[in-house]
Amino acid sequence: MSKDEKASTQVAVAAQHDDEMDDWPVENTKLTDCYYEKKDWRLCKAEMERFRQCWKVQGNEKRTDMKDA
Repeated sequence: MSKDEKASTQVAVAAQHDDEMDDWPVENTKLTDCYYEKKDWRLCKAEMERFRQCWKVQGNEKRTDMKDA
C-alpha cells in the first residue's frame, strides 16, 4: 500500500468516526423525548438499549469506567 493509499484510508476512517460521533446526541434526544412523553423509563426500553449500544460503540464505557449491571 502506497503512502497516498494509507493517507486516504486514514481520512476515510476519520470521516466515518466523525459520522458515528453524531449518533449519540440523536439517541440521547430520542431517549429523553420518550421519557418526557411517557413519564416512565420502563416504557422506553427500546430507546435505552439503542442509546447503550451507541454509548458502547463510542467507547464511552471505558472512558467513564461504566460497567454493565
